[in-house]
Amino acid sequence: MRTTVPSSGALHFSTRGEYGVRLMVELARHHGGGPVSLSEMAEHEDLPRPYLEQLVVSLREAGLVTSTRGAHGGYELSRDPSLIGMAEVVTALEGPIAPMICASGDAHPGELCSRGGYCTVDLLWRRVRDAVVQALESTTLAELTLAGPGHPSHPTPSGRDGQPDHHDAVLVTVRPLSDRPVKESIVQP
Repeated sequence: MRTTVPSSGALHFSTRGEYGVRLMVELARHHGGGPVSLSEMAEHEDLPRPYLEQLVVSLREAGLVTSTRGAHGGYELSRDPSLIGMAEVVTALEGPIAPMICASGDAHPGELCSRGGYCTVDLLWRRVRDAVVQALESTTLAELTLAGPGHPSHPTPSGRDGQPDHHDAVLVTVRPLSDRPVKESIVQP
């Protein structure tokens, strides 16, 4: 019998995770500029506004965003994007990161899987989980804010020849697991 984490495919992030990450990246691009409306974020990222309304509830409950009411209200990050790891964002949106129930971090996986007491394959699933978590933990929201070429709402700055201008370095916080935080100068692509 195959046992998986309920409502999740192995190594598959849902639309909720995808749209939520895009929403957080959009908020990071506007960080420090005041609240951003859901309508503006929906337009910039071509996302359905009603769906974003659902996502911000989870993100607010996780302490990742704050809201401001009123005519000039909206949402903004609760802290600097360089201090928000993507594991925190994805977990707030998707729940625990686990490709199989035995790798969920549950204290009693044997109660959830009939093979829990003797299965040796769980080693593989824990390693897969750990690799995914490490990749997410070592990536900050700030790293994802540089728009790609052709983004309709956030064009990539370019030089006279239409290519990216490499004269101005951009500081991006990189958070390796060994020693956090570290700032490295990265040339914008």
